[in-house]
Amino acid sequence: MIGPRSRQSILRVARWLLPLAVILIGYWAFPISGRVTITTGDQTTGLWPRFSLETQAAETGQLVTVTVVDTEPWPFVQLVVDGRPAQPQGEAVRRTGTWQWTWTTTVPEGDGYTVTFYHDCHTGCQERGRLAVGSPSAPPPAGTPTKLGVVMPSLTRNWHGRSGWVVEVTYALRPEDPYWGVDDLADRIAEHHAEGLNVLIRVDYEQRQSLPPTEDYVALAEYLAYIRRLARDDRLSNVYGLIVGNDFNAATAAMIAPDRPTTPAWYARVFNGYGEDVTHTDNVVQIVHSENPQIKLLVGPLRPWIADQGGALPYPPHDVPWLSYMNTLVALLDKSAQAKAAAGIPLAGPDGFDVQAPGSPDAPEMAGGLRADEPRSDLARESWKGAQAGFRIYEDWMAIINSYPSTQSCPIYIVSTNTYNRADDIPPAQNYPVGWLTSALDVVNHEPQIKALVWFLDEFPHSDEWDWFSLSEQPGRLVDAAAEFDALLQR
Repeated sequence: MIGPRSRQSILRVARWLLPLAVILIGYWAFPISGRVTITTGDQTTGLWPRFSLETQAAETGQLVTVTVVDTEPWPFVQLVVDGRPAQPQGEAVRRTGTWQWTWTTTVPEGDGYTVTFYHDCHTGCQERGRLAVGSPSAPPPAGTPTKLGVVMPSLTRNWHGRSGWVVEVTYALRPEDPYWGVDDLADRIAEHHAEGLNVLIRVDYEQRQSLPPTEDYVALAEYLAYIRRLARDDRLSNVYGLIVGNDFNAATAAMIAPDRPTTPAWYARVFNGYGEDVTHTDNVVQIVHSENPQIKLLVGPLRPWIADQGGALPYPPHDVPWLSYMNTLVALLDKSAQAKAAAGIPLAGPDGFDVQAPGSPDAPEMAGGLRADEPRSDLARESWKGAQAGFRIYEDWMAIINSYPSTQSCPIYIVSTNTYNRADDIPPAQNYPVGWLTSALDVVNHEPQIKALVWFLDEFPHSDEWDWFSLSEQPGRLVDAAAEFDALLQR
Protein backbone atom coordinates (compact mmCIF):
# COMPACT_ATOMS: atom_id res chain seq x y z
CA MET A 1 0.00 0.00 0.00
CA ILE A 2 1.39 3.45 -1.02
CA GLY A 3 1.31 6.14 1.69
CA PRO A 4 0.83 9.92 1.24
CA ARG A 5 4.57 10.64 1.28
CA SER A 6 5.24 7.98 -1.36
CA ARG A 7 2.57 9.48 -3.59
CA GLN A 8 4.15 12.93 -3.25
CA SER A 9 7.57 11.53 -4.17
CA ILE A 10 6.16 9.85 -7.25
CA LEU A 11 4.45 13.09 -8.33
CA ARG A 12 7.69 15.06 -7.91
CA VAL A 13 9.60 12.54 -10.11
CA ALA A 14 6.82 12.60 -12.70
CA ARG A 15 7.00 16.43 -12.88
CA TRP A 16 10.61 16.37 -14.15
CA LEU A 17 10.37 13.10 -16.12
CA LEU A 18 7.54 14.38 -18.33
CA PRO A 19 9.43 17.46 -19.67
CA LEU A 20 12.52 15.29 -20.18
CA ALA A 21 10.49 12.81 -22.26
CA VAL A 22 9.11 15.67 -24.38
CA ILE A 23 12.64 16.98 -25.01
CA LEU A 24 13.93 13.53 -26.00
CA ILE A 25 11.01 12.90 -28.37
CA GLY A 26 11.53 16.31 -29.97
CA TYR A 27 15.26 15.63 -30.35
CA TRP A 28 14.72 12.39 -32.26
CA ALA A 29 11.84 13.76 -34.32
CA PHE A 30 13.69 16.95 -35.36
CA PRO A 31 15.52 16.58 -38.70
CA ILE A 32 19.23 17.06 -38.00
CA SER A 33 21.81 17.08 -40.81
CA GLY A 34 25.16 15.36 -40.38
CA ARG A 35 26.43 11.80 -40.24
CA VAL A 36 24.65 8.62 -39.33
CA THR A 37 26.58 5.39 -38.77
CA ILE A 38 24.85 2.07 -39.37
CA THR A 39 26.72 -1.02 -38.26
CA THR A 40 26.07 -4.69 -38.85
CA GLY A 41 27.28 -7.87 -37.19
CA ASP A 42 28.25 -8.36 -33.53
CA GLN A 43 28.07 -5.07 -31.61
CA THR A 44 29.07 -6.45 -28.18
CA THR A 45 32.29 -4.39 -28.31
CA GLY A 46 30.50 -1.07 -28.81
CA LEU A 47 29.75 1.09 -31.81
CA TRP A 48 32.20 -0.27 -34.36
CA PRO A 49 33.48 0.37 -36.95
CA ARG A 50 34.30 4.06 -36.47
CA PHE A 51 34.65 6.40 -39.43
CA SER A 52 36.53 9.68 -39.76
CA LEU A 53 36.62 11.87 -42.86
CA GLU A 54 38.93 14.64 -44.06
CA THR A 55 38.26 16.60 -47.25
CA GLN A 56 40.61 18.72 -49.34
CA ALA A 57 40.48 20.51 -52.68
CA ALA A 58 42.01 18.90 -55.77
CA GLU A 59 42.11 19.54 -59.51
CA THR A 60 39.43 16.92 -60.10
CA GLY A 61 37.16 18.27 -57.36
CA GLN A 62 37.03 17.66 -53.63
CA LEU A 63 38.92 14.64 -52.34
CA VAL A 64 37.87 12.86 -49.19
CA THR A 65 40.14 10.65 -47.09
CA VAL A 66 38.17 8.07 -45.13
CA THR A 67 39.68 6.29 -42.15
CA VAL A 68 37.94 3.26 -40.68
CA VAL A 69 38.87 1.83 -37.28
CA ASP A 70 37.54 -1.49 -36.00
CA THR A 71 38.18 -4.07 -33.31
CA GLU A 72 38.71 -6.95 -35.74
CA PRO A 73 41.58 -7.44 -38.24
CA TRP A 74 39.21 -7.96 -41.16
CA PRO A 75 40.83 -9.49 -44.25
CA PHE A 76 40.24 -8.34 -47.86
CA VAL A 77 38.51 -5.10 -46.95
CA GLN A 78 36.98 -2.58 -49.33
CA LEU A 79 35.39 0.83 -49.03
CA VAL A 80 32.64 1.89 -51.43
CA VAL A 81 31.34 5.44 -51.78
CA ASP A 82 27.92 5.66 -53.45
CA GLY A 83 28.56 2.33 -55.18
CA ARG A 84 32.09 3.15 -56.38
CA PRO A 85 35.20 1.61 -54.77
CA ALA A 86 37.64 4.04 -53.15
CA GLN A 87 41.42 3.81 -53.54
CA PRO A 88 43.19 2.08 -50.61
CA GLN A 89 46.00 4.06 -48.96
CA GLY A 90 47.19 1.56 -46.38
CA GLU A 91 46.37 -0.07 -43.08
CA ALA A 92 47.86 -0.10 -39.60
CA VAL A 93 47.58 -1.64 -36.15
CA ARG A 94 46.97 1.02 -33.50
CA ARG A 95 48.36 1.06 -29.96
CA THR A 96 44.85 0.68 -28.64
CA GLY A 97 44.67 -2.82 -30.15
CA THR A 98 42.38 -1.74 -32.97
CA TRP A 99 42.93 -1.90 -36.73
CA GLN A 100 42.86 1.05 -39.09
CA TRP A 101 42.34 1.31 -42.87
CA THR A 102 42.49 4.41 -45.06
CA TRP A 103 41.05 5.21 -48.50
CA THR A 104 40.71 8.26 -50.72
CA THR A 105 38.13 9.10 -53.37
CA THR A 106 36.48 12.06 -55.06
CA VAL A 107 33.50 13.47 -53.21
CA PRO A 108 30.35 12.60 -55.20
CA GLU A 109 28.15 15.39 -56.46
CA GLY A 110 24.99 16.20 -54.51
CA ASP A 111 24.02 17.03 -50.96
CA GLY A 112 25.43 13.88 -49.43
CA TYR A 113 26.72 10.38 -49.98
CA THR A 114 27.03 7.00 -48.31
CA VAL A 115 30.27 5.27 -47.31
CA THR A 116 30.13 1.48 -46.90
CA PHE A 117 32.85 -0.69 -45.33
CA TYR A 118 33.11 -4.34 -46.44
CA HIS A 119 35.28 -7.26 -45.38
CA ASP A 120 36.08 -10.78 -46.65
CA CYS A 121 35.67 -9.67 -50.25
CA HIS A 122 37.70 -12.64 -51.52
CA THR A 123 34.69 -14.86 -50.82
CA GLY A 124 31.94 -12.26 -51.28
CA CYS A 125 31.99 -8.81 -49.67
CA GLN A 126 30.18 -8.65 -46.33
CA GLU A 127 28.96 -5.28 -45.11
CA ARG A 128 30.34 -4.30 -41.71
CA GLY A 129 29.14 -0.69 -41.44
CA ARG A 130 27.87 2.39 -43.27
CA LEU A 131 28.23 6.11 -42.81
CA ALA A 132 25.71 8.57 -44.23
CA VAL A 133 27.39 11.92 -44.88
CA GLY A 134 25.13 14.95 -45.26
CA SER A 135 21.82 14.11 -46.94
CA PRO A 136 22.37 11.26 -49.41
CA SER A 137 19.90 11.10 -52.27
CA ALA A 138 17.01 8.73 -51.77
CA PRO A 139 16.80 5.81 -54.21
CA PRO A 140 14.85 6.81 -57.32
CA PRO A 141 11.27 5.59 -57.50
CA ALA A 142 10.77 2.43 -59.53
CA GLY A 143 10.29 3.23 -63.19
CA THR A 144 7.49 2.02 -65.42
CA PRO A 145 8.22 -1.65 -66.21
CA THR A 146 9.18 -2.69 -69.72
CA LYS A 147 10.21 -6.05 -71.12
CA LEU A 148 12.87 -4.36 -73.23
CA GLY A 149 16.55 -4.78 -72.37
CA VAL A 150 20.12 -5.16 -73.64
CA VAL A 151 23.19 -7.34 -73.08
CA MET A 152 26.26 -5.45 -71.81
CA PRO A 153 24.50 -2.08 -71.50
CA SER A 154 26.18 1.25 -71.97
CA LEU A 155 26.32 3.14 -68.67
CA THR A 156 25.39 6.31 -70.54
CA ARG A 157 22.19 4.90 -72.00
CA ASN A 158 19.04 6.93 -71.37
CA TRP A 159 16.32 4.58 -70.10
CA HIS A 160 13.74 7.37 -69.97
CA GLY A 161 12.61 6.30 -66.52
CA ARG A 162 11.77 2.75 -67.62
CA SER A 163 12.61 -0.26 -65.48
CA GLY A 164 14.17 -2.40 -68.19
CA TRP A 165 16.44 -5.44 -68.24
CA VAL A 166 20.20 -5.69 -68.50
CA VAL A 167 22.49 -8.72 -68.80
CA GLU A 168 26.06 -8.58 -67.50
CA VAL A 169 28.66 -11.32 -68.06
CA THR A 170 31.32 -12.68 -65.73
CA TYR A 171 33.71 -15.66 -65.67
CA ALA A 172 34.53 -17.96 -62.76
CA LEU A 173 38.23 -18.10 -63.65
CA ARG A 174 38.56 -14.30 -63.92
CA PRO A 175 37.33 -13.06 -60.53
CA GLU A 176 39.91 -10.28 -60.20
CA ASP A 177 40.20 -9.27 -63.87
CA PRO A 178 39.40 -5.73 -64.98
CA TYR A 179 35.83 -5.48 -66.29
CA TRP A 180 35.00 -9.22 -66.05
CA GLY A 181 35.87 -9.55 -62.35
CA VAL A 182 33.65 -9.07 -59.30
CA ASP A 183 34.67 -5.53 -58.32
CA ASP A 184 34.09 -3.97 -61.74
CA LEU A 185 30.90 -6.01 -62.07
CA ALA A 186 29.64 -4.65 -58.74
CA ASP A 187 30.52 -1.12 -59.84
CA ARG A 188 28.41 -1.42 -63.00
CA ILE A 189 25.54 -3.07 -61.16
CA ALA A 190 25.43 -0.18 -58.67
CA GLU A 191 24.89 2.13 -61.65
CA HIS A 192 22.17 -0.12 -63.07
CA HIS A 193 20.36 -0.15 -59.73
CA ALA A 194 20.57 3.64 -59.59
CA GLU A 195 18.65 3.59 -62.89
CA GLY A 196 16.05 1.20 -61.47
CA LEU A 197 16.98 -1.63 -63.87
CA ASN A 198 16.53 -5.39 -63.46
CA VAL A 199 19.96 -7.04 -63.53
CA LEU A 200 20.73 -10.55 -64.74
CA ILE A 201 24.29 -11.89 -64.45
CA ARG A 202 25.39 -14.58 -66.88
CA VAL A 203 28.00 -16.74 -65.15
CA ASP A 204 30.31 -18.71 -67.46
CA TYR A 205 33.26 -20.85 -66.40
CA GLU A 206 35.79 -19.20 -68.72
CA GLN A 207 35.95 -17.46 -72.04
CA ARG A 208 35.33 -20.03 -74.80
CA GLN A 209 34.17 -22.52 -72.12
CA SER A 210 30.63 -21.89 -70.94
CA LEU A 211 30.55 -24.45 -68.11
CA PRO A 212 33.06 -26.72 -66.36
CA PRO A 213 34.04 -29.59 -68.68
CA THR A 214 31.85 -32.66 -68.24
CA GLU A 215 32.92 -34.87 -65.32
CA ASP A 216 35.64 -32.39 -64.27
CA TYR A 217 34.82 -32.12 -60.59
CA VAL A 218 37.73 -29.83 -59.76
CA ALA A 219 36.47 -27.37 -62.38
CA LEU A 220 32.96 -27.81 -60.98
CA ALA A 221 34.21 -26.93 -57.49
CA GLU A 222 35.84 -23.77 -58.90
CA TYR A 223 32.64 -22.77 -60.66
CA LEU A 224 30.45 -23.38 -57.60
CA ALA A 225 32.87 -21.45 -55.37
CA TYR A 226 32.53 -18.45 -57.69
CA ILE A 227 28.75 -18.80 -57.75
CA ARG A 228 28.77 -18.78 -53.94
CA ARG A 229 30.97 -15.69 -53.92
CA LEU A 230 28.53 -13.83 -56.15
CA ALA A 231 25.51 -14.95 -54.13
CA ARG A 232 26.94 -13.86 -50.77
CA ASP A 233 28.40 -10.53 -51.93
CA ASP A 234 26.32 -7.80 -50.29
CA ARG A 235 27.08 -5.43 -53.18
CA LEU A 236 25.15 -7.80 -55.47
CA SER A 237 22.30 -8.56 -53.09
CA ASN A 238 19.70 -6.82 -55.27
CA VAL A 239 20.58 -8.70 -58.46
CA TYR A 240 17.44 -10.15 -60.03
CA GLY A 241 18.93 -13.46 -61.14
CA LEU A 242 21.93 -15.54 -62.23
CA ILE A 243 22.05 -17.15 -65.66
CA VAL A 244 23.94 -20.45 -65.59
CA GLY A 245 25.97 -20.70 -68.80
CA ASN A 246 25.18 -19.87 -72.41
CA ASP A 247 25.19 -21.68 -75.79
CA PHE A 248 26.34 -24.84 -74.02
CA ASN A 249 24.91 -27.16 -76.70
CA ALA A 250 27.32 -25.59 -79.21
CA ALA A 251 30.85 -26.86 -79.87
CA THR A 252 32.12 -23.27 -79.60
CA ALA A 253 31.07 -23.22 -75.93
CA ALA A 254 33.52 -26.01 -75.04
CA MET A 255 36.69 -24.97 -76.84
CA ILE A 256 39.00 -25.48 -73.84
CA ALA A 257 37.84 -29.09 -73.47
CA PRO A 258 36.26 -30.01 -76.83
CA ASP A 259 36.36 -33.71 -75.96
CA ARG A 260 34.06 -33.08 -72.96
CA PRO A 261 31.17 -30.89 -74.14
CA THR A 262 28.32 -30.03 -71.79
CA THR A 263 25.76 -32.82 -72.02
CA PRO A 264 22.19 -32.38 -70.76
CA ALA A 265 22.99 -34.66 -67.82
CA TRP A 266 26.09 -32.69 -66.86
CA TYR A 267 24.25 -29.37 -67.08
CA ALA A 268 21.49 -30.73 -64.82
CA ARG A 269 24.19 -32.02 -62.46
CA VAL A 270 25.74 -28.54 -62.23
CA PHE A 271 22.41 -26.75 -61.95
CA ASN A 272 20.44 -28.79 -59.39
CA GLY A 273 22.41 -31.92 -58.61
CA TYR A 274 20.92 -34.42 -61.06
CA GLY A 275 22.44 -37.91 -60.74
CA GLU A 276 23.81 -37.36 -57.23
CA ASP A 277 22.37 -38.39 -53.88
CA VAL A 278 19.49 -36.04 -53.06
CA THR A 279 21.27 -34.95 -49.88
CA HIS A 280 24.22 -33.52 -51.82
CA THR A 281 24.20 -29.74 -51.91
CA ASP A 282 27.07 -29.07 -54.32
CA ASN A 283 24.97 -27.56 -57.08
CA VAL A 284 24.09 -24.04 -58.15
CA VAL A 285 20.52 -23.98 -56.86
CA GLN A 286 21.23 -25.10 -53.31
CA ILE A 287 24.41 -23.07 -52.93
CA VAL A 288 22.73 -19.85 -54.01
CA HIS A 289 19.63 -20.52 -51.90
CA SER A 290 21.85 -21.01 -48.84
CA GLU A 291 23.48 -17.60 -49.37
CA ASN A 292 20.75 -15.43 -50.88
CA PRO A 293 17.34 -17.04 -51.45
CA GLN A 294 16.08 -13.86 -53.18
CA ILE A 295 18.24 -14.37 -56.28
CA LYS A 296 16.50 -16.28 -59.06
CA LEU A 297 18.32 -19.16 -60.74
CA LEU A 298 17.81 -19.26 -64.49
CA VAL A 299 18.68 -22.03 -66.92
CA GLY A 300 21.00 -20.64 -69.59
CA PRO A 301 19.97 -20.39 -73.25
CA LEU A 302 20.68 -22.96 -75.95
CA ARG A 303 21.68 -22.02 -79.47
CA PRO A 304 18.96 -22.99 -81.97
CA TRP A 305 19.39 -24.54 -85.40
CA ILE A 306 22.64 -26.42 -84.81
CA ALA A 307 23.37 -30.15 -84.72
CA ASP A 308 26.51 -30.11 -82.54
CA GLN A 309 24.67 -32.04 -79.83
CA GLY A 310 21.28 -33.63 -79.38
CA GLY A 311 19.61 -35.38 -76.46
CA ALA A 312 18.55 -38.87 -75.49
CA LEU A 313 14.87 -37.84 -75.30
CA PRO A 314 13.59 -36.68 -78.71
CA TYR A 315 10.92 -34.02 -78.71
CA PRO A 316 8.16 -35.87 -80.60
CA PRO A 317 6.57 -32.99 -82.55
CA HIS A 318 9.92 -31.72 -83.86
CA ASP A 319 12.75 -34.23 -83.58
CA VAL A 320 15.73 -31.97 -84.26
CA PRO A 321 18.99 -31.82 -82.25
CA TRP A 322 18.50 -28.46 -80.51
CA LEU A 323 15.00 -29.40 -79.34
CA SER A 324 15.90 -32.94 -78.29
CA TYR A 325 18.75 -31.45 -76.24
CA MET A 326 16.31 -29.01 -74.63
CA ASN A 327 13.72 -31.72 -74.00
CA THR A 328 16.30 -33.98 -72.37
CA LEU A 329 17.68 -31.15 -70.26
CA VAL A 330 14.28 -30.04 -68.93
CA ALA A 331 13.30 -33.65 -68.19
CA LEU A 332 16.45 -34.18 -66.11
CA LEU A 333 16.06 -30.89 -64.24
CA ASP A 334 12.47 -31.87 -63.47
CA LYS A 335 13.50 -35.34 -62.32
CA SER A 336 16.12 -33.95 -59.95
CA ALA A 337 13.76 -31.30 -58.54
CA GLN A 338 11.04 -33.88 -57.89
CA ALA A 339 13.48 -36.29 -56.23
CA LYS A 340 14.67 -33.58 -53.87
CA ALA A 341 11.10 -32.49 -53.15
CA ALA A 342 10.22 -36.07 -52.19
CA ALA A 343 13.16 -36.01 -49.76
CA GLY A 344 11.87 -32.81 -48.16
CA ILE A 345 14.14 -30.39 -50.06
CA PRO A 346 11.89 -27.76 -51.65
CA LEU A 347 12.53 -25.22 -54.42
CA ALA A 348 15.25 -27.27 -56.14
CA GLY A 349 14.06 -26.55 -59.67
CA PRO A 350 14.73 -23.58 -61.95
CA ASP A 351 13.17 -20.20 -61.25
CA GLY A 352 13.02 -19.57 -64.97
CA PHE A 353 14.56 -20.21 -68.38
CA ASP A 354 16.61 -17.94 -70.59
CA VAL A 355 16.17 -18.59 -74.29
CA GLN A 356 17.51 -17.27 -77.55
CA ALA A 357 15.04 -16.06 -80.16
CA PRO A 358 16.93 -14.67 -83.16
CA GLY A 359 14.90 -13.15 -85.96
CA SER A 360 14.98 -14.31 -89.58
CA PRO A 361 13.90 -11.32 -91.69
CA ASP A 362 15.89 -12.75 -94.62
CA ALA A 363 13.65 -15.84 -94.81
CA PRO A 364 12.02 -16.31 -98.26
CA GLU A 365 8.55 -15.86 -96.74
CA MET A 366 9.51 -12.32 -95.67
CA ALA A 367 10.15 -10.96 -99.15
CA GLY A 368 7.99 -8.19 -100.59
CA GLY A 369 8.07 -5.68 -97.74
CA LEU A 370 7.14 -8.07 -94.95
CA ARG A 371 10.56 -8.30 -93.27
CA ALA A 372 9.62 -6.18 -90.25
CA ASP A 373 6.68 -8.51 -89.52
CA GLU A 374 8.91 -11.57 -89.15
CA PRO A 375 8.36 -11.87 -85.34
CA ARG A 376 4.63 -12.35 -86.04
CA SER A 377 5.22 -14.93 -88.78
CA ASP A 378 5.16 -18.70 -88.60
CA LEU A 379 8.36 -20.05 -90.18
CA ALA A 380 7.91 -23.77 -89.57
CA ARG A 381 10.31 -25.88 -91.65
CA GLU A 382 9.26 -29.21 -93.13
CA SER A 383 12.91 -30.29 -93.24
CA TRP A 384 13.00 -29.69 -89.47
CA LYS A 385 9.77 -31.59 -88.88
CA GLY A 386 7.87 -28.39 -88.24
CA ALA A 387 10.39 -26.66 -85.96
CA GLN A 388 10.46 -22.87 -86.17
CA ALA A 389 13.19 -21.11 -88.16
CA GLY A 390 12.78 -17.55 -86.85
CA PHE A 391 11.82 -15.44 -83.84
CA ARG A 392 8.98 -17.77 -82.96
CA ILE A 393 11.50 -20.42 -81.94
CA TYR A 394 10.48 -19.18 -78.49
CA GLU A 395 7.25 -21.17 -78.97
CA ASP A 396 9.24 -24.40 -79.33
CA TRP A 397 11.29 -23.65 -76.19
CA MET A 398 8.10 -22.72 -74.29
CA ALA A 399 6.25 -25.88 -75.30
CA ILE A 400 9.04 -28.04 -73.87
CA ILE A 401 9.27 -26.05 -70.65
CA ASN A 402 5.54 -26.39 -70.14
CA SER A 403 5.64 -30.17 -70.67
CA TYR A 404 7.06 -31.01 -67.23
CA PRO A 405 5.42 -30.63 -63.79
CA SER A 406 8.13 -28.63 -61.99
CA THR A 407 8.85 -26.28 -64.92
CA GLN A 408 5.34 -25.75 -66.26
CA SER A 409 4.60 -22.01 -66.56
CA CYS A 410 8.13 -21.09 -65.48
CA PRO A 411 9.01 -17.51 -66.48
CA ILE A 412 10.89 -17.19 -69.77
CA TYR A 413 13.43 -14.48 -70.54
CA ILE A 414 14.51 -13.89 -74.14
CA VAL A 415 18.06 -12.83 -73.32
CA SER A 416 19.44 -12.77 -76.85
CA THR A 417 17.61 -11.46 -79.86
CA ASN A 418 18.54 -9.53 -83.01
CA THR A 419 18.35 -10.17 -86.76
CA TYR A 420 21.69 -11.93 -87.25
CA ASN A 421 21.54 -14.35 -90.18
CA ARG A 422 24.04 -16.92 -88.91
CA ALA A 423 23.69 -19.22 -91.91
CA ASP A 424 24.89 -16.53 -94.33
CA ASP A 425 26.85 -14.51 -91.75
CA ILE A 426 24.79 -11.34 -92.27
CA PRO A 427 24.88 -9.12 -89.13
CA PRO A 428 22.10 -6.80 -87.95
CA ALA A 429 24.11 -3.82 -89.20
CA GLN A 430 23.36 -5.09 -92.70
CA ASN A 431 19.89 -6.65 -92.53
CA TYR A 432 17.89 -4.89 -89.77
CA PRO A 433 14.47 -3.84 -91.13
CA VAL A 434 12.80 -0.80 -89.58
CA GLY A 435 9.95 -1.94 -87.33
CA TRP A 436 11.31 -5.41 -86.53
CA LEU A 437 11.99 -4.66 -82.84
CA THR A 438 8.57 -3.03 -82.48
CA SER A 439 6.97 -6.20 -83.83
CA ALA A 440 9.03 -8.42 -81.52
CA LEU A 441 8.13 -6.38 -78.43
CA ASP A 442 4.45 -6.39 -79.40
CA VAL A 443 4.57 -10.20 -79.67
CA VAL A 444 6.18 -10.74 -76.26
CA ASN A 445 3.90 -8.16 -74.62
CA HIS A 446 1.06 -10.56 -75.47
CA GLU A 447 2.90 -13.52 -73.89
CA PRO A 448 2.50 -13.34 -70.07
CA GLN A 449 5.04 -16.13 -69.56
CA ILE A 450 7.78 -14.07 -71.25
CA LYS A 451 9.28 -11.50 -68.88
CA ALA A 452 12.03 -9.89 -70.98
CA LEU A 453 13.13 -9.18 -74.55
CA VAL A 454 16.86 -8.45 -74.53
CA TRP A 455 18.79 -7.26 -77.60
CA PHE A 456 22.31 -8.60 -78.12
CA LEU A 457 24.14 -6.26 -77.59
CA ASP A 458 24.61 -2.63 -76.52
CA GLU A 459 28.36 -2.05 -76.35
CA PHE A 460 31.55 -4.13 -76.17
CA PRO A 461 34.33 -1.86 -74.86
CA HIS A 462 37.19 -4.31 -75.41
CA SER A 463 37.38 -4.48 -79.22
CA ASP A 464 35.39 -3.93 -82.41
CA GLU A 465 34.44 -7.62 -82.55
CA TRP A 466 30.74 -6.94 -81.93
CA ASP A 467 30.34 -3.54 -83.57
CA TRP A 468 27.94 -4.96 -86.20
CA PHE A 469 25.52 -5.84 -83.35
CA SER A 470 25.98 -2.75 -81.17
CA LEU A 471 23.15 -0.32 -80.47
CA SER A 472 25.68 2.17 -79.10
CA GLU A 473 28.02 2.07 -82.11
CA GLN A 474 25.04 2.15 -84.55
CA PRO A 475 26.85 1.14 -87.77
CA GLY A 476 24.82 0.64 -90.94
CA ARG A 477 21.17 -0.31 -90.39
CA LEU A 478 21.68 -0.36 -86.62
CA VAL A 479 21.08 3.38 -86.61
CA ASP A 480 17.44 2.42 -87.20
CA ALA A 481 17.45 -0.28 -84.52
CA ALA A 482 18.97 2.13 -81.97
CA ALA A 483 16.42 4.83 -82.74
CA GLU A 484 13.60 2.30 -82.47
CA PHE A 485 14.88 0.94 -79.15
CA ASP A 486 14.97 4.48 -77.75
CA ALA A 487 11.50 5.26 -79.07
CA LEU A 488 10.04 2.08 -77.58
CA LEU A 489 11.35 3.11 -74.15
CA GLN A 490 9.36 6.33 -74.46
CA ARG A 491 6.05 4.75 -75.50
